[in-house]
Amino acid sequence: MAEKHLIFGLHAVEAAVKRDSEHIERVYLEQARRDERARQLEGQIRAAGVALERVKRQVLDDLTDGQRHQGVVAEATLPGPGDERQLARLLDELSEPPLLLVLDGVQDPHNLGACLRTADAAGVQAVIAPKDRACGLTSTVRKVASGAAEIVPFIQVTNLARTLRELRERGIWLVGTDLSAESDLYQADLAGPLALIMGAEEKGLRRLTREHCDQLVRLPMVGTVQSLNVSVSTGICLYEARRQRRAS
Repeated sequence: MAEKHLIFGLHAVEAAVKRDSEHIERVYLEQARRDERARQLEGQIRAAGVALERVKRQVLDDLTDGQRHQGVVAEATLPGPGDERQLARLLDELSEPPLLLVLDGVQDPHNLGACLRTADAAGVQAVIAPKDRACGLTSTVRKVASGAAEIVPFIQVTNLARTLRELRERGIWLVGTDLSAESDLYQADLAGPLALIMGAEEKGLRRLTREHCDQLVRLPMVGTVQSLNVSVSTGICLYEARRQRRAS
């Protein structure tokens, strides 16, 4: 189902104009921005046939509730998150082994946006998250994702444990990250059909999610810190999976 959204920030609006201009209704550009970057963006917007309006900065501040918009805001009607049926259809149509990212209750929109951006860069076919007690596709998520939120399928499921069981029935190996795991990331076989499962900020994987994993791994920590931000951990794990796939 399509949803009304604000997209703000130079990278996010540029990506939306380039890839999804038919869904953009109007772009507001700050009057005072006359630099080369703003002129290039204005040309792209006009070339795409999207309505453009120059406004005072206060208008943009009001639209975004004072968030950092970098002088540009777009109003768009974009597809909302997918569901279990769309996930099944996506998996049925894949022509290569799945590489999925499961986020078990990530609540910070900056973390979700960063995970989506990394997922796009690493070639993830879908990002899966529960509907309850987890962040959705907010405007902040889309800004941080810098266009990846419009590219990588984001699937919200009602029952994550059931979805994990269904993935396993498809022959997808479920690897979760856990600080107490005996095996570290570099001992795991990540080359085949894979769903990488990351836990929420501070709490990690929920008990039921952990029990559904085929394998638990930890990131080797040799310094004084005990854990990494979930988006940083996601990047490390996904690129190790990508490295193994290239080597196999």
